[in-house]
Amino acid sequence: MTTFTAPTIPNIENNELRQQLQQIIDQKTKPLGALGRLETLAVQLGMIQGTTAPHINQPQIRVFAADHGLTKHGTSAYPSAVTAQMVYNFLQGGAAINVLARQHNIELKVVDAGVDADFANSPFKDHAQLLDYKVRHGSRDALTEPAMSAAECLAALENGMDVVKSMAGNLLIVGEMGIGNTSAASLLLARLGDTPINDCIGRGTGLDDAGLQHKATILTQVLARHSEAQAPFDILAALGGLEIAMMAGALIQAASERRILLIDGFIASSALLAAERLAPGVAQYAVFAHHSVEPGHAHLLKLLNAEPLLNMGMRLGEGSGAALAYPLLQSACAIINEMSSFNDAGISGQNS
Repeated sequence: MTTFTAPTIPNIENNELRQQLQQIIDQKTKPLGALGRLETLAVQLGMIQGTTAPHINQPQIRVFAADHGLTKHGTSAYPSAVTAQMVYNFLQGGAAINVLARQHNIELKVVDAGVDADFANSPFKDHAQLLDYKVRHGSRDALTEPAMSAAECLAALENGMDVVKSMAGNLLIVGEMGIGNTSAASLLLARLGDTPINDCIGRGTGLDDAGLQHKATILTQVLARHSEAQAPFDILAALGGLEIAMMAGALIQAASERRILLIDGFIASSALLAAERLAPGVAQYAVFAHHSVEPGHAHLLKLLNAEPLLNMGMRLGEGSGAALAYPLLQSACAIINEMSSFNDAGISGQNS
Protein backbone atom coordinates (compact mmCIF):
# COMPACT_ATOMS: atom_id res chain seq x y z
CA MET A 1 0.00 0.00 0.00
CA THR A 2 1.36 3.42 -0.97
CA THR A 3 1.49 5.84 1.95
CA PHE A 4 3.07 9.16 2.76
CA THR A 5 5.16 9.56 5.91
CA ALA A 6 5.55 13.23 6.80
CA PRO A 7 8.61 14.58 8.60
CA THR A 8 8.22 15.95 12.12
CA ILE A 9 6.90 19.51 12.22
CA PRO A 10 8.36 21.39 15.21
CA ASN A 11 5.84 23.20 17.40
CA ILE A 12 6.67 26.90 17.39
CA GLU A 13 4.68 27.79 20.50
CA ASN A 14 6.88 29.02 23.36
CA ASN A 15 5.22 31.30 25.91
CA GLU A 16 8.51 32.61 27.27
CA LEU A 17 9.78 33.56 23.82
CA ARG A 18 6.46 35.14 22.89
CA GLN A 19 6.58 37.31 26.02
CA GLN A 20 10.18 38.31 25.28
CA LEU A 21 9.32 39.31 21.72
CA GLN A 22 6.31 41.31 22.85
CA GLN A 23 8.33 43.07 25.53
CA ILE A 24 11.02 44.04 23.01
CA ILE A 25 8.39 45.51 20.68
CA ASP A 26 6.53 47.26 23.49
CA GLN A 27 9.74 49.03 24.55
CA LYS A 28 10.35 50.53 21.10
CA THR A 29 10.06 54.32 20.77
CA LYS A 30 6.35 54.39 19.97
CA PRO A 31 3.01 54.11 21.72
CA LEU A 32 1.93 50.58 22.54
CA GLY A 33 0.55 48.86 19.46
CA ALA A 34 1.13 51.87 17.22
CA LEU A 35 2.64 49.76 14.42
CA GLY A 36 -0.38 47.46 14.32
CA ARG A 37 -0.02 44.36 12.17
CA LEU A 38 3.69 45.00 11.74
CA GLU A 39 4.14 44.24 15.43
CA THR A 40 2.20 40.98 15.37
CA LEU A 41 4.07 40.01 12.23
CA ALA A 42 7.41 40.57 13.95
CA VAL A 43 6.30 38.37 16.84
CA GLN A 44 5.16 35.66 14.43
CA LEU A 45 8.47 35.67 12.56
CA GLY A 46 10.37 35.45 15.84
CA MET A 47 8.23 32.50 16.94
CA ILE A 48 8.76 30.71 13.63
CA GLN A 49 12.52 31.11 13.86
CA GLY A 50 12.72 30.61 17.63
CA THR A 51 14.60 33.86 18.22
CA THR A 52 14.13 37.43 19.45
CA ALA A 53 16.02 38.66 16.38
CA PRO A 54 14.17 37.28 13.33
CA HIS A 55 15.80 37.80 9.96
CA ILE A 56 15.29 36.81 6.34
CA ASN A 57 18.09 35.55 4.15
CA GLN A 58 18.09 34.36 0.55
CA PRO A 59 14.31 34.29 0.01
CA GLN A 60 13.17 31.84 -2.64
CA ILE A 61 10.26 31.55 -5.06
CA ARG A 62 9.47 28.21 -6.63
CA VAL A 63 6.78 28.26 -9.30
CA PHE A 64 5.36 24.76 -9.75
CA ALA A 65 3.82 24.09 -13.17
CA ALA A 66 1.58 21.25 -14.35
CA ASP A 67 -1.36 20.49 -16.58
CA HIS A 68 -4.73 19.00 -15.66
CA GLY A 69 -6.58 16.24 -17.47
CA LEU A 70 -9.93 17.62 -16.31
CA THR A 71 -9.60 20.63 -18.64
CA LYS A 72 -10.75 18.46 -21.57
CA HIS A 73 -14.24 19.02 -20.16
CA GLY A 74 -14.11 22.77 -20.66
CA THR A 75 -13.53 23.84 -17.06
CA SER A 76 -11.12 26.62 -18.06
CA ALA A 77 -11.36 29.57 -20.41
CA TYR A 78 -7.82 28.90 -21.68
CA PRO A 79 -6.38 25.81 -23.42
CA SER A 80 -3.84 23.63 -21.65
CA ALA A 81 -1.13 24.71 -24.09
CA VAL A 82 -0.94 28.00 -22.21
CA THR A 83 0.75 26.25 -19.27
CA ALA A 84 3.88 25.45 -21.29
CA GLN A 85 3.76 28.84 -22.99
CA MET A 86 3.74 30.55 -19.61
CA VAL A 87 6.67 28.43 -18.45
CA TYR A 88 8.61 29.80 -21.43
CA ASN A 89 7.51 33.28 -20.40
CA PHE A 90 8.82 32.70 -16.86
CA LEU A 91 12.15 31.48 -18.21
CA GLN A 92 12.43 34.57 -20.40
CA GLY A 93 11.71 36.81 -17.42
CA GLY A 94 8.49 38.28 -18.77
CA ALA A 95 5.80 37.32 -16.24
CA ALA A 96 4.51 39.36 -13.31
CA ILE A 97 6.30 37.11 -10.83
CA ASN A 98 9.60 37.71 -12.68
CA VAL A 99 9.14 41.46 -12.35
CA LEU A 100 8.34 41.28 -8.64
CA ALA A 101 11.12 38.78 -7.93
CA ARG A 102 13.66 41.07 -9.60
CA GLN A 103 12.32 44.11 -7.78
CA HIS A 104 12.65 42.46 -4.37
CA ASN A 105 15.78 40.39 -5.09
CA ILE A 106 14.08 37.02 -4.57
CA GLU A 107 15.54 34.03 -6.39
CA LEU A 108 13.01 32.48 -8.76
CA LYS A 109 13.02 29.01 -10.26
CA VAL A 110 10.33 27.13 -12.18
CA VAL A 111 9.59 23.51 -11.29
CA ASP A 112 8.17 21.25 -14.00
CA ALA A 113 5.85 19.15 -11.86
CA GLY A 114 3.84 17.76 -14.75
CA VAL A 115 3.55 20.07 -17.74
CA ASP A 116 2.21 18.37 -20.84
CA ALA A 117 5.28 19.37 -22.87
CA ASP A 118 8.78 18.05 -23.36
CA PHE A 119 11.17 20.79 -22.25
CA ALA A 120 14.13 18.46 -22.82
CA ASN A 121 13.68 19.08 -26.54
CA SER A 122 13.22 22.82 -26.23
CA PRO A 123 15.71 25.71 -26.33
CA PHE A 124 15.27 25.96 -22.55
CA LYS A 125 16.31 22.39 -21.72
CA ASP A 126 19.46 23.51 -19.86
CA HIS A 127 18.01 26.74 -18.46
CA ALA A 128 19.35 27.42 -14.96
CA GLN A 129 15.91 28.43 -13.71
CA LEU A 130 14.11 25.28 -14.87
CA LEU A 131 13.99 22.33 -12.47
CA ASP A 132 12.80 19.00 -13.88
CA TYR A 133 10.70 17.10 -11.35
CA LYS A 134 8.05 15.97 -13.83
CA VAL A 135 5.97 13.05 -12.56
CA ARG A 136 3.89 12.66 -15.71
CA HIS A 137 2.57 14.78 -18.60
CA GLY A 138 -0.37 16.30 -16.77
CA SER A 139 -2.74 14.80 -14.24
CA ARG A 140 -5.36 12.29 -15.32
CA ASP A 141 -8.99 13.13 -16.04
CA ALA A 142 -10.51 13.23 -12.55
CA LEU A 143 -13.99 12.80 -13.99
CA THR A 144 -13.19 9.22 -14.97
CA GLU A 145 -10.30 8.20 -12.66
CA PRO A 146 -8.13 9.60 -9.86
CA ALA A 147 -6.17 12.66 -10.98
CA MET A 148 -3.06 10.86 -9.72
CA SER A 149 -2.40 7.28 -8.82
CA ALA A 150 -1.22 6.78 -5.26
CA ALA A 151 2.34 6.28 -6.53
CA GLU A 152 2.18 9.47 -8.60
CA CYS A 153 0.82 11.51 -5.71
CA LEU A 154 3.53 10.16 -3.42
CA ALA A 155 6.18 10.99 -6.02
CA ALA A 156 4.84 14.54 -6.33
CA LEU A 157 4.90 15.05 -2.56
CA GLU A 158 8.42 13.65 -2.24
CA ASN A 159 9.67 15.66 -5.22
CA GLY A 160 8.33 18.81 -3.60
CA MET A 161 10.23 17.95 -0.45
CA ASP A 162 13.39 17.38 -2.49
CA VAL A 163 13.03 20.80 -4.13
CA VAL A 164 13.23 22.42 -0.69
CA LYS A 165 16.01 20.19 0.65
CA SER A 166 18.38 21.61 -1.98
CA MET A 167 17.17 25.19 -1.56
CA ALA A 168 19.04 28.05 0.12
CA GLY A 169 17.55 30.60 2.45
CA ASN A 170 14.92 30.64 5.19
CA LEU A 171 11.79 31.90 3.38
CA LEU A 172 9.76 30.08 0.72
CA ILE A 173 7.10 31.39 -1.63
CA VAL A 174 5.33 28.67 -3.62
CA GLY A 175 3.76 29.89 -6.84
CA GLU A 176 1.99 27.90 -9.50
CA MET A 177 1.08 27.77 -13.15
CA GLY A 178 -1.43 25.27 -14.45
CA ILE A 179 -4.45 25.82 -16.64
CA GLY A 180 -7.33 24.21 -14.75
CA ASN A 181 -5.77 24.37 -11.30
CA THR A 182 -8.56 26.47 -9.79
CA SER A 183 -10.78 23.44 -10.39
CA ALA A 184 -8.38 21.17 -8.51
CA ALA A 185 -8.08 23.69 -5.68
CA SER A 186 -11.87 24.01 -5.48
CA LEU A 187 -12.26 20.23 -5.30
CA LEU A 188 -9.69 19.99 -2.52
CA LEU A 189 -11.39 22.75 -0.56
CA ALA A 190 -14.78 21.10 -0.97
CA ARG A 191 -13.61 17.72 0.31
CA LEU A 192 -10.87 18.68 2.81
CA GLY A 193 -12.84 21.63 4.13
CA ASP A 194 -16.33 20.12 3.94
CA THR A 195 -17.44 23.15 1.92
CA PRO A 196 -20.26 23.17 -0.68
CA ILE A 197 -18.68 23.07 -4.14
CA ASN A 198 -20.65 26.11 -5.34
CA ASP A 199 -18.98 28.15 -2.58
CA CYS A 200 -15.54 26.96 -3.71
CA ILE A 201 -15.52 27.83 -7.39
CA GLY A 202 -14.84 31.03 -9.27
CA ARG A 203 -14.20 32.20 -12.79
CA GLY A 204 -10.52 31.20 -12.73
CA THR A 205 -8.91 32.50 -15.90
CA GLY A 206 -12.11 34.26 -16.95
CA LEU A 207 -15.14 32.01 -17.43
CA ASP A 208 -18.44 33.65 -18.34
CA ASP A 209 -21.67 32.80 -16.50
CA ALA A 210 -22.41 29.75 -18.66
CA GLY A 211 -18.83 28.55 -18.26
CA LEU A 212 -19.03 28.97 -14.50
CA GLN A 213 -22.21 26.90 -14.32
CA HIS A 214 -20.65 24.21 -16.51
CA LYS A 215 -17.59 24.16 -14.24
CA ALA A 216 -19.85 23.67 -11.19
CA THR A 217 -21.65 20.78 -12.90
CA ILE A 218 -18.39 19.01 -13.83
CA LEU A 219 -16.84 19.48 -10.39
CA THR A 220 -19.98 18.18 -8.69
CA GLN A 221 -19.71 15.05 -10.83
CA VAL A 222 -16.02 14.67 -9.96
CA LEU A 223 -16.76 14.80 -6.24
CA ALA A 224 -19.47 12.17 -6.64
CA ARG A 225 -17.12 9.99 -8.70
CA HIS A 226 -14.57 10.01 -5.85
CA SER A 227 -16.90 9.92 -2.87
CA GLU A 228 -14.80 7.16 -1.31
CA ALA A 229 -11.73 9.39 -1.07
CA GLN A 230 -11.89 10.71 2.51
CA ALA A 231 -8.36 10.47 3.95
CA PRO A 232 -6.13 13.47 3.14
CA PHE A 233 -3.69 11.54 0.94
CA ASP A 234 -6.50 9.82 -0.95
CA ILE A 235 -8.27 13.14 -1.46
CA LEU A 236 -5.12 14.78 -2.81
CA ALA A 237 -4.50 11.89 -5.21
CA ALA A 238 -8.10 11.72 -6.46
CA LEU A 239 -8.83 15.43 -6.79
CA GLY A 240 -5.60 17.40 -6.76
CA GLY A 241 -3.03 18.38 -9.33
CA LEU A 242 0.61 17.45 -9.68
CA GLU A 243 1.74 21.00 -8.96
CA ILE A 244 -0.52 21.31 -5.91
CA ALA A 245 0.73 18.01 -4.49
CA MET A 246 4.33 19.08 -5.12
CA MET A 247 3.66 22.45 -3.49
CA ALA A 248 2.22 20.63 -0.47
CA GLY A 249 5.37 18.52 -0.20
CA ALA A 250 7.53 21.64 -0.46
CA LEU A 251 5.56 23.37 2.30
CA ILE A 252 5.80 20.32 4.57
CA GLN A 253 9.56 20.09 4.12
CA ALA A 254 10.06 23.83 4.58
CA ALA A 255 8.06 23.81 7.81
CA SER A 256 10.05 20.84 9.10
CA GLU A 257 13.16 23.01 8.59
CA ARG A 258 11.52 26.02 10.32
CA ARG A 259 11.47 28.14 7.18
CA ILE A 260 8.96 30.96 6.82
CA LEU A 261 6.13 30.09 4.42
CA LEU A 262 4.85 33.20 2.66
CA ILE A 263 1.55 32.01 1.21
CA ASP A 264 0.07 33.46 -1.97
CA GLY A 265 -3.60 33.09 -3.00
CA PHE A 266 -6.20 30.43 -3.67
CA ILE A 267 -4.05 27.67 -5.19
CA ALA A 268 -1.18 28.10 -2.73
CA SER A 269 -3.64 28.11 0.17
CA SER A 270 -5.23 24.89 -1.09
CA ALA A 271 -1.76 23.32 -1.13
CA LEU A 272 -1.22 24.54 2.43
CA LEU A 273 -4.55 23.04 3.52
CA ALA A 274 -3.49 19.70 2.02
CA ALA A 275 -0.09 20.00 3.70
CA GLU A 276 -1.68 20.79 7.06
CA ARG A 277 -3.98 17.79 6.80
CA LEU A 278 -1.06 15.52 5.89
CA ALA A 279 1.36 16.99 8.45
CA PRO A 280 -0.44 18.89 11.22
CA GLY A 281 1.54 21.94 12.33
CA VAL A 282 2.65 23.17 8.92
CA ALA A 283 0.24 26.12 9.05
CA GLN A 284 2.07 27.52 12.10
CA TYR A 285 4.82 28.59 9.71
CA ALA A 286 2.51 30.39 7.29
CA VAL A 287 2.28 34.12 6.76
CA PHE A 288 -0.69 34.83 4.48
CA ALA A 289 0.17 37.47 1.92
CA HIS A 290 -3.15 38.55 0.46
CA HIS A 291 -6.85 37.87 0.05
CA SER A 292 -7.55 36.61 -3.45
CA VAL A 293 -10.82 37.53 -5.12
CA GLU A 294 -11.35 33.86 -6.01
CA PRO A 295 -14.50 33.04 -3.97
CA GLY A 296 -13.06 29.89 -2.43
CA HIS A 297 -10.12 31.73 -0.92
CA ALA A 298 -12.24 33.31 1.82
CA HIS A 299 -13.31 29.82 2.92
CA LEU A 300 -9.73 28.57 2.86
CA LEU A 301 -8.55 31.50 4.96
CA LYS A 302 -11.27 30.81 7.51
CA LEU A 303 -10.36 27.12 7.67
CA LEU A 304 -6.72 28.04 8.22
CA ASN A 305 -7.55 30.76 10.76
CA ALA A 306 -5.65 33.22 8.60
CA GLU A 307 -5.58 37.00 8.39
CA PRO A 308 -3.86 38.10 5.16
CA LEU A 309 -1.61 41.14 5.07
CA LEU A 310 -3.03 42.64 1.87
CA ASN A 311 -6.27 42.83 -0.07
CA MET A 312 -5.39 44.06 -3.55
CA GLY A 313 -8.15 42.45 -5.61
CA MET A 314 -5.64 40.02 -7.14
CA ARG A 315 -6.16 36.53 -8.60
CA LEU A 316 -3.13 35.96 -10.81
CA GLY A 317 -1.31 33.24 -8.90
CA GLU A 318 2.36 32.57 -9.75
CA GLY A 319 3.24 33.67 -6.20
CA SER A 320 2.68 37.28 -7.24
CA GLY A 321 0.67 38.35 -4.18
CA ALA A 322 3.26 36.82 -1.86
CA ALA A 323 6.12 38.60 -3.61
CA LEU A 324 4.18 41.85 -3.33
CA ALA A 325 3.78 41.36 0.45
CA TYR A 326 7.39 40.32 1.02
CA PRO A 327 8.68 43.83 1.93
CA LEU A 328 6.30 43.87 4.91
CA LEU A 329 8.20 40.92 6.37
CA GLN A 330 11.48 42.72 5.79
CA SER A 331 10.07 45.75 7.59
CA ALA A 332 8.87 43.67 10.54
CA CYS A 333 12.35 42.21 10.98
CA ALA A 334 13.96 45.64 10.66
CA ILE A 335 11.65 47.16 13.28
CA ILE A 336 12.38 44.56 15.93
CA ASN A 337 16.12 44.50 15.23
CA GLU A 338 16.94 48.13 14.45
CA MET A 339 14.40 50.44 16.06
CA SER A 340 15.57 52.03 19.31
CA SER A 341 13.96 51.34 22.63
CA PHE A 342 13.02 54.16 24.97
CA ASN A 343 16.01 53.24 27.10
CA ASP A 344 18.41 53.21 24.12
CA ALA A 345 17.23 56.61 22.96
CA GLY A 346 17.09 58.20 26.41
CA ILE A 347 13.41 58.97 25.98
CA SER A 348 10.92 58.89 28.81
CA GLY A 349 8.29 56.36 27.78
CA GLN A 350 5.10 54.97 29.27
CA ASN A 351 5.51 51.47 27.89
CA SER A 352 7.31 50.00 30.87
